[in-house]
Amino acid sequence: MNTRGLLDQLLKSGQDLLQNKAGGSQQKAASGGTGALGGLLSGASGGALAAGAMGLLLGSKKARKVGGKVAVYGGLAALGVLAYKAYGNWQAQQGTAPETEPQTLDRLPAAQVEQHSQAILKALVAAAKADGHVDERERALIEGEFIKLDNDQELQHWLHAELNKPLDPSDVARAARTPETAAEMYIASVMMVDEENFMEKSYLDELARQLKLEPGLKAELEKQVRQASL
Repeated sequence: MNTRGLLDQLLKSGQDLLQNKAGGSQQKAASGGTGALGGLLSGASGGALAAGAMGLLLGSKKARKVGGKVAVYGGLAALGVLAYKAYGNWQAQQGTAPETEPQTLDRLPAAQVEQHSQAILKALVAAAKADGHVDERERALIEGEFIKLDNDQELQHWLHAELNKPLDPSDVARAARTPETAAEMYIASVMMVDEENFMEKSYLDELARQLKLEPGLKAELEKQVRQASL
């Protein structure tokens, strides 16, 4: 599966998401009620196509609030940089030198990046479902947008399964095979949720617990996303 390529497109889609969300809201009625991002789904290409998929995952209301966080990501490497900075700051606060350098996405060989990417995409899809907005109809729309981005059949089957799973933080956390992957998955989840929403904040807290993130590291990961969004 080329999870890496798909995820990279999604993480680079923030600028298109922000540029198009206002226009999309004006086309809500014409889009058949798909929400503020409906305008992205017609005639979209390139980054706008990825923004359409991301917008459907987020839901129209959340996209308006979370779009700024999405826009800070320049792809997978940028996500790795944020995780690396969080690790460095956390270790400095503890007054301990790292035994080994954190192997975040920006410092890994291609084969390992693919493994990290699948875990991060799993976390991203789960976080998008945390507010309960993804119903059967929207799942079909989302899958249609992902097919436009990448028609890899194995990837499509995987995405279908993830979209249709009950939301389960413990299942998501099991995909984290290394502490660095856990940190990256948590950053992607923070990026996707509206922390003012009780359901989504509760999901995020439980995911952190299941990922076994130290409280100080959890706080630093959240801080990195906030700072990048300013």
